[in-house]
Amino acid sequence: MELKSACRMFLFPVQMLYYLVRASLASLLPSRRKDLSREVVLITGGGRGIGRHLAKEFAKQGARKVILWGRTEKCLKETAEEISVSGTECHYFLCDVANREEVYKQAKVVREKVGDVTILVNNAAVVHGKSLMDSDDDALLKSQHINTMGQFWTTKAFLPRMLELQHGHVVCINSILSQSAIPGAIDYCTSKASSLAFMESLTLGLLDCPGVGCTTVLPFHTNTEMFQGMRVRFPQLFPPLKPEVVAQRTVDAVRADKAFLYLPWTMHALVILKSFMPQVALEEIHKFTGSYTCMNTFKGRT
Repeated sequence: MELKSACRMFLFPVQMLYYLVRASLASLLPSRRKDLSREVVLITGGGRGIGRHLAKEFAKQGARKVILWGRTEKCLKETAEEISVSGTECHYFLCDVANREEVYKQAKVVREKVGDVTILVNNAAVVHGKSLMDSDDDALLKSQHINTMGQFWTTKAFLPRMLELQHGHVVCINSILSQSAIPGAIDYCTSKASSLAFMESLTLGLLDCPGVGCTTVLPFHTNTEMFQGMRVRFPQLFPPLKPEVVAQRTVDAVRADKAFLYLPWTMHALVILKSFMPQVALEEIHKFTGSYTCMNTFKGRT
């Protein structure tokens, strides 16, 4: 037994080197993409912003059916009609993911009217853009319920059937702010950090579940209504991402079974810097880039 343990310890660094080399080669070479023609995709917050572009991109890349969940019927209806015109079957349902009972009820309706969901995209989110002391208690709770707890309810509603079918994918549209928080968005940063921990745990928990995978997307500031008014000091150096680019890269990551996607790739450097730089240096970086005050002009979705 001791000899076996010693052999495993010796082989461990060799295995790690092998996986690093394989991952590097995989990033350089074209990989086989998952066929979406059998997939039924449900997107929360699917009526506008990144969610709307995700719905269009999944339809464009061949998804069999697209389902939209959200709280604003006008936006959901417009998006559903646009996708239906393009030739993809699309349905929408009013659902507040913060309401557990409503999620479970609407999940049952979806299964009866549309069929089994095979790709769940947890995209719904809110941000209030205020400091802790300026935030209303109910607004703080709302952020946590939608951005974090909503994922618990939707995943619990649809994952069991994916495991039965041995076919499915859970996607989370997270944020780089989950790993590098900024002032003025304490509710959003906290909820996204919780959401990231949820996805990391879920991804590991599904390792022994054949046919079911996870993808977590961590984009930089994206040019949508939700973060309207947010300003960085050097927009030429740190331009906001286009929501259609985030959507396209997300669908590609799902098709490639990629577990974590940072957008742009330079966000990897930010995470690495945070792991060893002293706090005073990180504070100077925030001040230099303007992230320290970027929420001062925040307006949010109107």
